[in-house]
Amino acid sequence: MTSLFRALRGRPFALLWGGQAISLLGDRLFDIALAWWVLEETGSAVVMGTVFVLSILPMLIFLLIGGVLVDRFPRLGLMLVSDLTRGLVVGLMAALAFTDLLVLWHVYVFSLVSGFVEAFFQPAYRAVVPDVTPREDLTSANSLTSLSEQFGGIAGPALGATIVAAGGTPLAFALDSLSFAVSGVCLLAIARRATSPGHSETSPGIIGDLREGLATVAASPWLWVTIAVAGLSNIAYTGPMDVGLPFLIKEHRHADVSVLGLFYSAASVGSVLAAIGLGRVPRLRRRGLTLYSAWMLIGIMVILIGLPIPIPGILAAAFVIGAANTILGLVWVNTLQEHVPQHLLGRVTSVDYLGSYLLLPLGMAFGGWAIDQVGAPLVFVAGGACETILIALGLLHPQIRGLD
Repeated sequence: MTSLFRALRGRPFALLWGGQAISLLGDRLFDIALAWWVLEETGSAVVMGTVFVLSILPMLIFLLIGGVLVDRFPRLGLMLVSDLTRGLVVGLMAALAFTDLLVLWHVYVFSLVSGFVEAFFQPAYRAVVPDVTPREDLTSANSLTSLSEQFGGIAGPALGATIVAAGGTPLAFALDSLSFAVSGVCLLAIARRATSPGHSETSPGIIGDLREGLATVAASPWLWVTIAVAGLSNIAYTGPMDVGLPFLIKEHRHADVSVLGLFYSAASVGSVLAAIGLGRVPRLRRRGLTLYSAWMLIGIMVILIGLPIPIPGILAAAFVIGAANTILGLVWVNTLQEHVPQHLLGRVTSVDYLGSYLLLPLGMAFGGWAIDQVGAPLVFVAGGACETILIALGLLHPQIRGLD
């Protein structure tokens, strides 16, 4: 187990990780509190969906610009500004909620601001990890980041529900605002390392920087093939897994919401165990085959869930999906951090995020329509099959198979 935590020997990463772990937990508190506030105030699923869309659209729109700025300006500085902005926004929400002045249009505006800030924070975090972590500790650092996300996802909702029940949604908002302040203090402690790896007096400008990032992706088949496969396969994956799972469990397996909870718990357990295992590996090898094999395994499990198997089989598939998703994600992040030049990492990361997630709304919309037309089981089988085929086609490229 000691090798899993080896990245924490370095004070800069320990502060970075500790601050973000607390901030992630605060975000989970906020998610539960916001959902409950919207439910109590409006009772509308359309409003709930609108809040989600408003929080993700600005991120998608500004991701490429965010990646350019991450490579032009101090990354830790951008993260600090992002955390302070979100802390102020959520703090204002808490103040309005405490005084019963919070109304729906406030939430819409705050969602837009939060999504805009995410466009800068996410590329900055992924790019800054190798800035403050020795190369031999990157697998440990990324595994610890994954673990904090999983534990936040497990503990956060339960803790958030308890806080909302005891002190109301304003208290949960306030605690999330405080978590951003804690993260900001941690970032300040290592801000002296905030360098700008790519900006110089001869820089071609923002448009030129953006072109350079896009050209880097286009010139590397292992990059653009994987990003393209991710974008297309996510259409096939999100329909069944994000939209269809409750329908499958309730209407076709005749189970209640507890089984849905067990599904997510099983996936989280698989993810945690995979992160612990990979975190102990000092250097990953045969990355292309490992990454795509885990990815194909996810597609096969999606097919399996759509077949008439008993509930324990579905939970076992969830465990495998959680583990394989974490292997896929960690291998990919480590590969980007080690194979992409540091002065380009922010831009490449932003292209990766945008290409992978741009079509997610389409997958959700199409999945909902297909479930109404043909039923959830068939959507799972067809979606899993399409995903598996797409990934297998990507694996045919020699650069993918040879990626080490």
